Amino acid sequence: MDVEQLLSALDPDQRTVAEHLRGPLVVRAGAGTGKTRAITYRIAHGVLVGAYEPTNVLAVTFTARAAGEMRSRLRDLGAHGVQAQTFHAAALRQLSYFWAHAVGGPMPQLQEHKAGLVAQAAGQLGMSVDRTTIRDLASEIEWSKVSLAGPEHYVERAQSAAREPVSGMSHEAIQRLILAYEEAKSARGVIDFEDIILILIGIMSERDDIARQIRHQYRHFVVDEYQDVSPLQQRLLDHWLGERTDLCVVGDVSQTIYSFTGATPRYLRDFRKRFKDAAEIELVRDYRSTPQVVDVANRVIAPGRLAGSVKLVAQRPSGPSVSFRDYDDDDAEAKDVAARILALQDRDVLLSEIAILIRTNAQSQAFESALSAVGIGFTIRGGERYFSRKEVREAMVMMRTLARSGVDATMPDAVREVVGRLGWSSDAPKSAGAQRERWEALNALVTLADDIDKARGADLSGFVSELEERASTQNAPTIEGVTISTMHAAKGLEWDAVFLVGMSEGLMPISLAETPAAVDEERRLLYVGVTRAREHLHLSYARSRSAAGRGNRRRTRFLDGIWPEEENVSRATKNRRRSKEAAVDFELNHPQDVALLNDLKAWRRIQAEEERRPAYMILVDSVLMSIAAAKPATIAELGRVKGIGMTKLDRYGAAILAVVDGHA
Repeated sequence: MDVEQLLSALDPDQRTVAEHLRGPLVVRAGAGTGKTRAITYRIAHGVLVGAYEPTNVLAVTFTARAAGEMRSRLRDLGAHGVQAQTFHAAALRQLSYFWAHAVGGPMPQLQEHKAGLVAQAAGQLGMSVDRTTIRDLASEIEWSKVSLAGPEHYVERAQSAAREPVSGMSHEAIQRLILAYEEAKSARGVIDFEDIILILIGIMSERDDIARQIRHQYRHFVVDEYQDVSPLQQRLLDHWLGERTDLCVVGDVSQTIYSFTGATPRYLRDFRKRFKDAAEIELVRDYRSTPQVVDVANRVIAPGRLAGSVKLVAQRPSGPSVSFRDYDDDDAEAKDVAARILALQDRDVLLSEIAILIRTNAQSQAFESALSAVGIGFTIRGGERYFSRKEVREAMVMMRTLARSGVDATMPDAVREVVGRLGWSSDAPKSAGAQRERWEALNALVTLADDIDKARGADLSGFVSELEERASTQNAPTIEGVTISTMHAAKGLEWDAVFLVGMSEGLMPISLAETPAAVDEERRLLYVGVTRAREHLHLSYARSRSAAGRGNRRRTRFLDGIWPEEENVSRATKNRRRSKEAAVDFELNHPQDVALLNDLKAWRRIQAEEERRPAYMILVDSVLMSIAAAKPATIAELGRVKGIGMTKLDRYGAAILAVVDGHA
């Protein structure tokens, strides 16, 4: 591939990023503008023209999944050997290498979870703590370390940051617990995740020879999601850089949603104050979302716009209007969302391309029940890890064995052979539940094998290596099913259809957001949620928690001026639907048409009973009226009736035509 072939895949702004290979560069990239594309092509361009040695490049991001995706993209572009890691993974690799030389002896064991040590420290201090308090205290310890607020400075830093004391404890009490936690950790001879970076910083500060070796190895740095960097991570980046300025950072201050963990957008916002000669490029062309979705996103963030944020410009064709609905209670909201997902599925939207985004995990249960009731499969982001599933582990072992035996088949065919032995077939089970979940997990391996074979080709051994790398970073393949996720966990992801539910005061913004800064962060969180949608965006809230409730919830202030004028959209929508049905009913002025409609309703009732679904989920009345008026004689004519998607045409077409034919 030559340079022009590589860069021709970019738009003008992305190309400007890819062509800027030296010196400090800040890229302010809005949601859906192709920032990862721009920086991976920049690295690939630098490698292609010889400006970078691949092993001298370190690309840093914030999740193992994002790092894995970046490595995969770089391989696809021919940039083999480039390191793409999280801050912690890169630091751990360097610390492991230099530990014996800098400290001596075996490196301490990494304590992955703090709960046990926190409970021990609390017990030593005579504190009475439950599981929730322990979790919150562990988070506070992490905040103190990533904010560089050590025990001696914790009280002062926590008060200046307006940190709410955990479980009503004073800042002084938490300070004592942090000291006890550090002592307990030292007594066990272990380190935690934050220590990895802190110790490496200490070694680089005290050992110039080791700092020189690291800086000789890594000479070109790229940091993605730079708005999420913490003071601790920034200090490590400063040590990696030394006096050099070959740094490219990419981020969007409008997507700063992790301030509670110590992340701060100030390093992105003030980048050009530090690097006076830094180039600045904005990516504003949104290739992800329709103009309708982009308009809502821009209007959500505009009242709280920060310095350095960008206004998105939609590049996709016009799509469906954004939907706004209110409901009487949470149960009604969940049931209607499930019904609307069925309607999207009938219009050939894949379930894996649909997400329900919630503000808190407590909202999930109502939607899980509603989806299960109508037979829709779903996955909960943050639930059981894909690579921990028994059938996935078994498949990987079998593929590894088959690869060693020298399989005489293409990689996709070999994968199909393996998962077939575990019960997979090309046809999905019709029922939901454990059997369907198992099939979906195995089918995801088949889909991934096809995608990799098409993108760059690989043998079975190479596919197994890809799976092992993905397992180490929890970069799971796509499973067919609706995703239920918190808005925080959805960052970095996207779907064709997104349901943003619970859009009421107390949930959005969350009731705990009591300061102006906290409320602004909640607004940015809604912006992140909106920009996850490519085409279909649905915003809703319930006026009451239960059917017997008082109905005193108010919609979120963040949608003032965006939500349609009708105070009760659901009722207005029902009125419009009744008007449309009345107009269709007007056409049914012949007794035979009315008789056909009644027979169609009778067929629908029987079909609904067989499928154990509400009748309106088979076909709504207005569609049956249209069929009775049109009296289609062929599948093609039936397909032209508004409201009949390909899925329902395949499922019910022959039966509907048989009913119509009986009245011919």
